[in-house]
Amino acid sequence: MAETQTTAAHAATQTEAPQSAERKTKKPVDAQRHWDMNTDIPWDKFDPSKVDPELLKIIKAASMVEFNAWDYATYLNNVFSDDPDAVEEFNHWAYEEVQHGQALGKWAEYADPNWRHKEHFDRFVAGFRPDIDATQSIRGSRAGEMVARCMVEIGTSSYYGSIGQHTQEPVLQEICKRIAADELRHYKMFYKNMKRYLESENPTRIRRLRVALGRVLETEDDELSYAYYAANCDPSTAYDRRTYNQAYMRRAFEFYHPKQIERAVSMTLKASGFNPQSWYAQMAARGAWWFVRHRASRLAAANA
Repeated sequence: MAETQTTAAHAATQTEAPQSAERKTKKPVDAQRHWDMNTDIPWDKFDPSKVDPELLKIIKAASMVEFNAWDYATYLNNVFSDDPDAVEEFNHWAYEEVQHGQALGKWAEYADPNWRHKEHFDRFVAGFRPDIDATQSIRGSRAGEMVARCMVEIGTSSYYGSIGQHTQEPVLQEICKRIAADELRHYKMFYKNMKRYLESENPTRIRRLRVALGRVLETEDDELSYAYYAANCDPSTAYDRRTYNQAYMRRAFEFYHPKQIERAVSMTLKASGFNPQSWYAQMAARGAWWFVRHRASRLAAANA
């Protein structure tokens, strides 16, 4: 899933023409996906009776964020413009992320025949645009940028792994299984590039951890909130970040499993330079699981 760098205006009544979704599907030179959504997903096994309508809402939103990956690839290409090997890997990453959005969007159209992915994606990019013109990392260093990217892949691998375990719909199970596997590979790719820059930049473990935790807190920003709004709400309804962030998070938190949270904490500590098998890693995992359940129950009680 793409990260939350927000500099864009959010206006449900914005009249500027949205950027066409067509440009998002371009293929990098020699790019190869690890799976193909048209041939490797068993669309003929789709079972509408097993669609969870609450889960459908966050899948629609997730399809927006995944499909917007080229904006983030543009940002990374700017920041790492003198590192052609990294740029090539980032473009391959974006190519796979776009397929995630396409597959999730197609599944959402199966689940809700009146919903159109392109229409809602155009609404999304009309109201939310990241800053793709920056030439320096907003994380303060290239190593920090890679830590933040690791965090995105940690979150999405846990997210889709959890949804895949929860859903009873066979096509969504397969999509989530394949996306979760992609996100783990992407984590390894960003981690590898992070290690290269650690040698020259040498940020402290505390600095890396701050970047990691700061990236987690960005889930409260506009990207996911606006994606949920654009995917599920009538355009005449005014956008409110808090309202739609809570709506998204209430549904997302319901699907997490403790093993997924434990693995996410372990991977976070590894990216930050700490021992992922330590006693404090176990304590952190218990704390993170408590937080997820506590937040889910509070949002449910508030009927977010």
